[in-house]
Amino acid sequence: MRYEGTVYRPPSEAESLLIQATIGCPHNQCTFCGMYRNKKFRIRPVADIKEDLLAARDYYGNKVQSIFFPDGNTILMKTDQLVEILNYAREMFPYLMRMTVYGSARYLKLKTIDELRRLREAGLTRIHSGMESGDDEVLRRIKKGFTSAQMIEAGLKVREAGIELSEYILIGIGGRERTQEHALESARVLNAFTPDFVRIRTYVPWRRTPLYEDYQKGHFLLLSPHEALIETRLLIANLEGPFELLSDHALNFAWVNGNIPADKPELLKSLDRLLEIPENEFRQVEDRYL
Repeated sequence: MRYEGTVYRPPSEAESLLIQATIGCPHNQCTFCGMYRNKKFRIRPVADIKEDLLAARDYYGNKVQSIFFPDGNTILMKTDQLVEILNYAREMFPYLMRMTVYGSARYLKLKTIDELRRLREAGLTRIHSGMESGDDEVLRRIKKGFTSAQMIEAGLKVREAGIELSEYILIGIGGRERTQEHALESARVLNAFTPDFVRIRTYVPWRRTPLYEDYQKGHFLLLSPHEALIETRLLIANLEGPFELLSDHALNFAWVNGNIPADKPELLKSLDRLLEIPENEFRQVEDRYL
């Protein structure tokens, strides 16, 4: 297998075989993200991707059960190419249970429902999508490249195609100024298309990104630990589901995992208990820089 630069994958793909299908991110403008700053986006040739799948089969054997295809927004690949890769992966690994990619609403909207169904039939199981916020003003500020309405449209299309959808929410990405709007609007959007999974992340300033520079200049105010918990509580209180809520990242202040709506009362109680803990007992802001 050949890899270019740092390869990122969701925590839930920790056991997956990683095969780079794209290099970098075609958008690469999000003000908070530093993952692909040093990469120029391109789609790898199908032949090269197949060579890597074959090399992985020769190295690991044919019993790989999960594959994740990085880098950013692999869903942008031409449908015929992605179908060819998915089919070939199934030939190499007959025990495959899951194949997944990254795909934001900006690029999901380019796929028709029939194309998404073809991808599902070829074995695409799940799409990881970073919505970050449902607040249009926050989305504009962080330059996500889509609106909340476009996100809902894309989400409904993926769900109709029968592909699992895992959405990521960034606690604190609206700063102190828009914490309430960020929580409420994110809940509204998630309720509108009900992804299979909602995964909570906490915004961490990433050096050499525009939003980090805004923080350094005092233009962006980070949430304190209690403020992040309050924002998380407001989000969860307004979620209707049904979906699975996961806090599967070490940088979160709260470990809140469960099914919405069934587990919502207990999740809110756990957040209330955390809010009784003195704020200085949580990791502090200065510990959060990368």
